[in-house]
Amino acid sequence: MIHLNKSVYGVCGFSAIGGGLFGLDIASMSGVLGTSAYNHFFHYPRSYIQGGITASMPLGSIFGSLASSFISDRFSRKVAIQVACLLWIIGSAIQSASNGIPALCVGRAISGVGVGMASTVVPVYQAEIAPKETRGRVITLQQFAITLGIMVQFFVEFGCSTIDKGANNDAQGTAAFRLPWGLQMIPGWVLFFGMFWMPHSPRWLASKDRWDEAINILADLHAGGNINHPKVLAQYREIEEALRFEMQARAAGWGALLAPNMAKRVFLGMSVQMWSELCGMNVMVSLWPSYTGFGANIPRMYYIVYIMQSANIGSPLFAASSQYVINAMMTVPAILWIDTWGRRPTLLLGAFGMGSFLFVSGALQATYGELNNTARFASDEVTWVILNNKPVSQAVIACSCLFVAVFATSWGPVSWMYPAEIFPNRIRAKATSLTTSMNWIANCVLAFAVPPLMHNINWKMFMIFGTFNFLAMIQVYFTVPETTNLTLEEMDIVFQGRPWARKPKVSGITDVEMQIERGSLKVDVPKPKEHQSRKP
Repeated sequence: MIHLNKSVYGVCGFSAIGGGLFGLDIASMSGVLGTSAYNHFFHYPRSYIQGGITASMPLGSIFGSLASSFISDRFSRKVAIQVACLLWIIGSAIQSASNGIPALCVGRAISGVGVGMASTVVPVYQAEIAPKETRGRVITLQQFAITLGIMVQFFVEFGCSTIDKGANNDAQGTAAFRLPWGLQMIPGWVLFFGMFWMPHSPRWLASKDRWDEAINILADLHAGGNINHPKVLAQYREIEEALRFEMQARAAGWGALLAPNMAKRVFLGMSVQMWSELCGMNVMVSLWPSYTGFGANIPRMYYIVYIMQSANIGSPLFAASSQYVINAMMTVPAILWIDTWGRRPTLLLGAFGMGSFLFVSGALQATYGELNNTARFASDEVTWVILNNKPVSQAVIACSCLFVAVFATSWGPVSWMYPAEIFPNRIRAKATSLTTSMNWIANCVLAFAVPPLMHNINWKMFMIFGTFNFLAMIQVYFTVPETTNLTLEEMDIVFQGRPWARKPKVSGITDVEMQIERGSLKVDVPKPKEHQSRKP
C-alpha cells in the first residue's frame, strides 16, 4: 500500500473495489435461483415474493445513496467508503446465515445501503483525486469493477451450484447459496482495511481548512512529492480560489441544489442515471441459464435461452459467460479512450447504437416469432419464441451481444462519471447522492415492472426501450455539455452557452501552470501546522 497510495491509478483503482461490491450484489441472486437448495430452503419463492427479495437490495441502495452525503461531507470520502464496506459485510453475513425470507431481505437491504453509499462516494472520491487529463479514465474503473464483480460472482455461484451432486439434486445442502453469499465479504474487508492507507480527497481537506495536507497529497499524487511543481501549485491555486468563491456564496445545504444554475445540473445528472437504466440493459443483458437448472434474475430477459436452443448455439453456461466477458472487456476501450472521445459524443453514439439494436431485435421477433403454445417449454413465463429459424435466432443473439458491447463502452461508464464531475465542491456529495438515488429508484421500478410487461407485451418491450434510447439521445444533444479535459473547478464555464456549441479544449489551468513555470505567477505554499483536533 505504500506506493499504491501515491499513484492516481493506484488509489482510484483500489477504491473501485467499491464498484465491485455493486457488481457482486447484482449477480448475488442469479446463480442460486435455479438450485434445489435455494428453492427448498426458501419454499420456492415466485412472482412478487421473489421480486421482493430481489428488489430489497436496490431499495436499500436508495437510502444508502441519499445518506452518503452526510458521512462523506462531515467525515471524509474515504471514511464514507469504509462505512459502506462495514454495511456490506454485515449484510452479507446476515444473508449467508439467513434462516428465512425475512432475514434474507434484511441482509440484502443492509448490503444495499452499503452498495448505494459506495456507488455514490467512490466516483466522487476518484473525480476529486484525478487530474483533468485522466479523470474520465479513472472513474471508468468503477464501471469496469462492476462488470468484473458480476462476472466473478456468476462463476463463483455456478461453481457452488455443483455442491452435493449439482443444482438438480433434491438433497442439495444450503452451502450452495450460503458459501457464495459469505465469500462476498472478502472484497469488503480488503477495501475497508486498505482505505486506511489511502489518502483523503485533497478537495475535501481544503474544504476543512487542512491546506497543508491537501497540497502534500496533490504533490504525492501528481508530482512525485514535489510541492513546488507547477502542476501542483496550479491545482492548489485553482482549488483555493474556487473555495473562496464558494465561501462567499456560502449556500451549501440541500437548498443550494434548487438554485437555478444548480437545479439544471441536478436534473441533468439524475436524467443521465435514469436513462442508463431505461436504456434496456435489463432486457438485453440476459442471464441465459434461466429455467435450465442454473438460475434467473428477476429484472433480466426471460426467454433468450429458448432462442439460443432453437438456434442450436452452445450451452447456456457458455452463452451467459460470454455476455459477462463482453460486458467486462468492452469497458476497457472506454477506460483507455474516454478522455479522447469525450463524454457527449460517447453518450450520443451509445444511445443511437443501443436503440438501433433494440429495434432490430424487436422487429425480428415480431416478424418471425410466435406465441408459446407448446408444452415442451418448462416455464409459463415464456410467452414468445422463435422456432426453427436459426439465422433469425442468431441475429437476435448477435443484437444482444452488440448491445452489451455498446453499453459497456458508453452509457455504462459515463453514467457514473458525468454526475461526479459537474457539481461544485460545496454541494458535490449531496448532488451526487441525489443523482445516484435515481439510478436505484429506476433499478427498483424495473425489478417489478419488466417481468409482467415481458409476459404481456413480448417483443413490444424492445420497442419501448428502443424509444427510450432515442429520447435519451435527443436530451443529450440539447442539454449535455462536454466536460472532457476541464478541471472540476471549471464546470461553471461548461454550463454557459449552448451545450452543442464548441468548447475550448485547453483548460485555463494550463496557462496558470505555464505562468508558474516561467516565474510570472507566484503561489504561496501553506506551511505545515499542528492540528489540535483532527477528524479521521
